[in-house]
Amino acid sequence: MKIAVISDVHGNMQALHSVIKHIKLNKCDKVIGLGDYAMAGPQPVETVDWFIEAKEEKGFILIQGNTDKLIAEYDDGVYDVMKSKYPVMANALKNDVELLNWRQKDFLRSLPNQLNLNFEGVNILLVHGSPRKNNEDILPDTPLDVLEEMIKDVEADIILCGHTHIPCGFQTVSKKTVINVGSVGRPFTERPQACYLLLTLENGKFMVQHNFVKYDNEKAAEIMRTRSFEGADKIADILITPETRHI
Repeated sequence: MKIAVISDVHGNMQALHSVIKHIKLNKCDKVIGLGDYAMAGPQPVETVDWFIEAKEEKGFILIQGNTDKLIAEYDDGVYDVMKSKYPVMANALKNDVELLNWRQKDFLRSLPNQLNLNFEGVNILLVHGSPRKNNEDILPDTPLDVLEEMIKDVEADIILCGHTHIPCGFQTVSKKTVINVGSVGRPFTERPQACYLLLTLENGKFMVQHNFVKYDNEKAAEIMRTRSFEGADKIADILITPETRHI
C-alpha cells in the first residue's frame, strides 16, 4: 500500500498541482494532508476549494494545521499579538480571513486536530506540529531527549508531522518513527522544491521516502505579489529564495 503525505501547501496551487501529478505517477492508494492549506499563499481561496473537493470526492484524509485554526477562529486579539512579532504573517492572516467565505472557514474548522490510523497493521498518528501542540517544531536538530518528551504518551508506530517546512526523520529509543514530511507550498530546503512523503506499507512493515518536486515557483511568486496586503512581496521572495520562516 502506498500513501502520499503532504503538508503546508499555504495556498500554492502551482506547487500543489505538481505534487499531485507526481503522486499519481507513484500510483498512491491514499493521500493524507497534515494542515496549513491556505494561509499566506498566492491563492488561498482556490486552494481551500480544491481540498474541499478532494476530501468529499476523492477521499483525502485531512487534519487541521495551526494556521487553518487561526483563519477559522479568527480573533483580533490574536492578530494584535501576531502583528507585534510577525507583521507580514499577521497581515496575511487578516487578508485571508476577508477573502475566504463561511463555507471555506467551516471546512477548515471542521478538520480534526490529530488523527489515529491503522493501515497494514501499522499504527499511524497524524499531527501538524507535534503530539503536544499544533505549532510545536520538530526540526532536524531537535535533540532526541526533547523529541522523546514530546511523544512519550504516544503509542503509534509512526508519527507524521509538518509545520516547520523542513523534512527530517527520527528513529527513537522508544522505538517510534517520527517523520516531518516537509512542505508542498513554501519549502525551506536548499533547493526551493515542493516536498512530500511517500509511505509504503506491507504486512506490518513500512518504508518512507521524501520526494522533491520541481514546480513553477516564479509563477507562484508572481501571483503572490498581486496579493493586496503589506508584505506580500516578502513572501513572494521566500518562494524563490527561502531565508526565514518567520516574517
